[in-house]
Amino acid sequence: MAVIDGFTRRRVTLPGITLSVQGAGSGPPLILLHGFPQNGMCWSKVAPEFAKHFRVLVPDLRGYGESDAPADDAEHVTYSKRRMAEDIIALMDELDIRSAHLLGHDRGARVAYRLALDHPDRLRRLGIIEIVPTADFWNAWTAELAMAGYHWTFLAQPAPMPERLISADPLPWLDHTLTSWLRSHDLADLPPAALESYRAQIQQPERVHAMCADYRAGATTDRRIDEASRAGGEKITAPLSYLWAEKGFPAKSGDPLGLWRGWATDLTGASCLSGHFVQEENPKAVIEQFLPFFLQSSDR
Repeated sequence: MAVIDGFTRRRVTLPGITLSVQGAGSGPPLILLHGFPQNGMCWSKVAPEFAKHFRVLVPDLRGYGESDAPADDAEHVTYSKRRMAEDIIALMDELDIRSAHLLGHDRGARVAYRLALDHPDRLRRLGIIEIVPTADFWNAWTAELAMAGYHWTFLAQPAPMPERLISADPLPWLDHTLTSWLRSHDLADLPPAALESYRAQIQQPERVHAMCADYRAGATTDRRIDEASRAGGEKITAPLSYLWAEKGFPAKSGDPLGLWRGWATDLTGASCLSGHFVQEENPKAVIEQFLPFFLQSSDR
């Protein structure tokens, strides 16, 4: 079981789910949420630096890493970002954390901003890496974005077709996906222990199913919830800092920072030289963007 240097891992039993959580450090809580097709090990290059200043918690989202991977439901609620955000709230309750900073990448960033909208009183500051809101991303699709983000429609196809295709040859599919999203197109940019953990999980059928369910929710339940939030005028009230990659997915949407302006009342943002996996490809940019941002909090 892979562990970030200086961290310890344990399983935390919550209502309806058990999550695998790594932790280190002391001080104000900071929760790091990973994306697809990764797990909490994607924070290996930056989590130890954050742990010098914060109590850092790195959960594997439901379905990923070492956490439970329940079967999807017909309405695609089980892997909705609302349900995943409720997992994080339950984790905070179990660990007696009243409020925390959140930093999310990819799918974890979608969980993070949904938590910000649904549970604003539990959030101090919000960091978002390399996404735009789900409904906006669907609406921004062009031919270029569709080709780059084909996995959004492929993984969301009805079960079990994508699961069978991936599981027929899982390692080449994973390596192709990772390589194509790296700016260097070189897997050497990923920490060896992290890459090994990604390869281990893609060979587990229940986790392949969970990843597909995550994207089925994105195409249906998550999109509808986002649209309802927008129609209702909901805003993220916590300070939000946003980082996107010059060679990533949001950059192809046209105006990624502008899209977030419609959702946040207190927004700052910047781009950096990287592919999609920013915290592994350009950890310096992540530290420089978010460490001062979280340290600004007046309730440290």
